[in-house]
Amino acid sequence: MILKKIWLFYYEGFRNLSSDSRKLWLIILIKLFIMFAILKIFFFPNILKEQFHNDQERIEHIENQLINTNK
Repeated sequence: MILKKIWLFYYEGFRNLSSDSRKLWLIILIKLFIMFAILKIFFFPNILKEQFHNDQERIEHIENQLINTNK
């Protein structure tokens, strides 16, 4: 029941937006998609997956890094 009220609140709010406001939200959504989907692929590779073959090796590497940085 509460989720339905929340959904209707946002649905009515977005439905009543002006044309300019809808364009601004579209620009915001496109920018978020670019930031989180596209840039992640090219600038933030999964180094642990590339350098280590299994989870145990990854865990040991992270443990060593945490222990060595605290000294």
